Amino acid sequence: MSSVAEKLQRKSQRTVATKQVRLKLVYIDFWSAVKFSFLVAVCLGIILVVATILLWIVLNSTGIFGSLNDIMKDILGNPEFDIASDFSLGQVALFAIVVALLNTVVGTALGAIAALLYNFSVRITGGLLVGFTNN
Repeated sequence: MSSVAEKLQRKSQRTVATKQVRLKLVYIDFWSAVKFSFLVAVCLGIILVVATILLWIVLNSTGIFGSLNDIMKDILGNPEFDIASDFSLGQVALFAIVVALLNTVVGTALGAIAALLYNFSVRITGGLLVGFTNN
């Protein structure tokens, strides 16, 4: 009589046949591509705004703006020059938000154009062949 452990050991020794499936990607849904590219562009825009604000905070807290202000006063010879007033946190954050909004619009449009171009090129090339296995 064999135990349950021996039966399980015999089962695990059998080789499992790997199945391979080949599929062709012949169509990308336009609205799905637009929604996906919009979400990716919004995420990148949020990252841009947060990174810009953090970079400004680090530069301000380390005193680099003060050193740069002194260097620019020496170079320009203008004692009234103040880089902190020209690049305040509000102005830098507003500029980053405007750039993020423009990137969102452009990124969404590029995603839509890429989906259209792929769908048009599939008519000529036949699609992208993708292989899957069950490893």
